[in-house]
Amino acid sequence: MFLRLFLLFTVVPAIELFLIIKIGQNIGAGNTILLILFTGVLGAYYARQQGFRVVSSIQWKMEQGEVPGDDLVNGALLLVGGALLITPGFITDIIGFSLIFPLTREILKSAIKKEFEKRIREGRIRFHRY
Repeated sequence: MFLRLFLLFTVVPAIELFLIIKIGQNIGAGNTILLILFTGVLGAYYARQQGFRVVSSIQWKMEQGEVPGDDLVNGALLLVGGALLITPGFITDIIGFSLIFPLTREILKSAIKKEFEKRIREGRIRFHRY
């Protein structure tokens, strides 16, 4: 776990910085900054829009007496995607956009649910009632 966190907080930012510098060399520093700001604003707007849809769906399902399981996963993915989009960098933007666009989010959601089901079957995730 420590190794994963170390890589996440050191290697990923180093790669992001490298890409920002390389792209800046190709299109100019000002254009690179504008591109980073544009993707952040666009991503935050779209994540907010999708978030309102998910919250509305959760409310509707709860009013109908249904469990909004998929919508809760969608909400979590949107939250992570939005956070990644306001983080400067191109890799985080690609991952963030993949988490907020419905088509790619559905694919990722399906994979995440399968992984959770597998871990539950293997006993690596347990639920306790208190």
